[in-house]
Order: sequence, then structure tokens, then C-alpha cells
Amino acid sequence: MQPSRDIARLVEIMAALRDPTTGCPWDIEQSFDTIIPYTIEETYEVVDAIERRDAQDLKEELGDLLLQVVYYAQMASELDLFRFEDVVEGITNKMIRRHPHVFGDAEARSARSAKGQWERIKAEEKRERREAREKARAAFPADAAFGEWTPGREETLNGLLDSVPGALPALALSRKIQEKAATVGFDWTEAAPILAKLREETDEFEEAVAGDDPDAREAELGDILFTVVNLARRYDIDPDAALRRTAAKFRARFAAMEAEAVREGRTLAEMSLDDQETLWQRAKGSENRGKR
Repeated sequence: MQPSRDIARLVEIMAALRDPTTGCPWDIEQSFDTIIPYTIEETYEVVDAIERRDAQDLKEELGDLLLQVVYYAQMASELDLFRFEDVVEGITNKMIRRHPHVFGDAEARSARSAKGQWERIKAEEKRERREAREKARAAFPADAAFGEWTPGREETLNGLLDSVPGALPALALSRKIQEKAATVGFDWTEAAPILAKLREETDEFEEAVAGDDPDAREAELGDILFTVVNLARRYDIDPDAALRRTAAKFRARFAAMEAEAVREGRTLAEMSLDDQETLWQRAKGSENRGKR
């Protein structure tokens, strides 16, 4: 087996790793569920490489993320659910269909801003998914050996928010839910009431803390975070990106504190909180001077 630029080679490698007789024992033991944590980790490592602007790391991390897709497709193939080629065909079909102004005929390209075009395409896709599920259920009897999987399920997504994946990270989940609710007008139209709501939720959190009720504290803090996400939406700010930016800033300042402590022949653990605060303000001041 030799390396290749052809993605078919990666599919072959994954199949070899999963071969029940000659494959890798670790890979053979894996399942859809056990691979999930690695998929999440690889996704965040791609994001980290981008934020650090490290092209070499990004190339490697994208490869690791691509491997996750091939891994899932291989396991699905073993259950006769679908193959990697089906995944590729599905996404290429979707991209072509959703961009008629790029890939369509002259008439479609001239209708770039036609009202309702996107909704029409989405409706067609939903109808085709329903038909595909019905066809799959008809082709494969209910007692077919697919383990925990079924080739197609009944359409049960009736509510507006049912289409939002519950496994999204909390900030992204909150934003998606709010965006969906806003499509039917259930949304604030300006920032002032959101800020008022944030102050209200903060007061309720203080009351929960005073009442020494752990469950109430968690619930009220959740309300604060949900309201903050709404405020971020109002100003077109990605709350996850904003929080990650603050975390990066804290990390840089903390590293500067550690370096300053070393120069003084001490460690942060040896210092009082007041001394640590002094170093924090120095790091903050140095950061502000660097922006001038």
C-alpha cells in the first residue's frame, strides 16, 4: 500500500484497517459511537490551526478530519447502509442544486435573486428525502440485520425547532434555536429589551445564589447565557468566536504574568491574590501599549 493523492486510496486504507482478519485490532473494535469524540476533537483542531494561521498544521488536521468521514462511511458500508461514493454524490448533488445561479442554464443564472428560489429548492430536497426513506423502508424489511440502524425512518420533524440538531455545542444550539424562532417573528427587534432582560436574569441569578439552590443557580445561569446569545445575534456577533477571542486574550495575559513572575524569581502559586492582580494589570497595560 503506497500513499496517493487519489482519495480512493484513503478509502482502500480504511477498508484494510477494518478488515476483520488482517486489519488493525483497534480500528476493528471501533463503532460509530466510539469515534464521535475523535470527530469532535479533530474538528476543533482544524479550527485551532486556522486561528493560529498555521498552514502546515491545517493541512494535517484537515486530513485527520477527512479520515473521520471515510471512517464513518466504511462502517456504514459494512452494514450495507451506504458507501463513501454515496456521500460524495449526495453532497455534490446538493451543492449543484442549491446554486442554480452558478451551475444552471442561462435562465437560472439570470434569476439569481428570484424570490422564493431557495425555499423551492429546500422543499424539493425535503420531498425527495421523504421519498428516499419510503423507498428504503419498502426495499428493506423491518427485521433486516442492520444492528441499531434503519435504512430510513418515518418523517417526524413537524415542529419549527425539530430540525435543529440537539447535539450542537450549547452556544451554537442556542443561536440556531433563536434564529429559527425569529423566522416567524418571535424575536426582539432592538437591543434595549434584550439588555433589560439580561439585567433581569442577572438579578434572578443573584436570588438563586442567595437561596443556596444548586439547580436554580444552574437554571438561572443558563437563562443569562441564552440571553447573551440573543444579544450577540442582535449585533451580528458570533458568541462562540467572541468567547474564544476572550479566552485567547486571557491565555496571553496569564502567560505574561507567569513570565513576569519568573523574572522576579517567584511562581504564581507563591503569590498573594493582590500580587497576582498587580501582574495582571501589568500584562493588560503592556497589551494596551502594544495596540498603539
